[in-house]
Amino acid sequence: MSIIVEIAVDPIGTNSTSVSNYIIKVVEVIEKMNLKYQVGPMGTSIELKNLKQVGDLLQAIHDELNKQGVNRIVTTVRIDDRRDKEETMEYKLSRVFKR
Repeated sequence: MSIIVEIAVDPIGTNSTSVSNYIIKVVEVIEKMNLKYQVGPMGTSIELKNLKQVGDLLQAIHDELNKQGVNRIVTTVRIDDRRDKEETMEYKLSRVFKR
């Protein structure tokens, strides 16, 4: 099974309009979980083996941001759960840039 998840995390109620320090913490969580990912300008794409990992990942991200003092977090999640064949992030991008 091939699952690609895109998440966008918005910390609410911080003292700055900048979120880069929080996104760095999110990336550290993803790296600690040994997941393949690509950071984009508006979200991060991650390859997962199953849907259960989505919950584990989101819990770890929210817990880390809360440790950083964020008491409210809005997270947007998009899931591409393709079950007829394996696709990677690179494959999907290559299909677009090939043309």
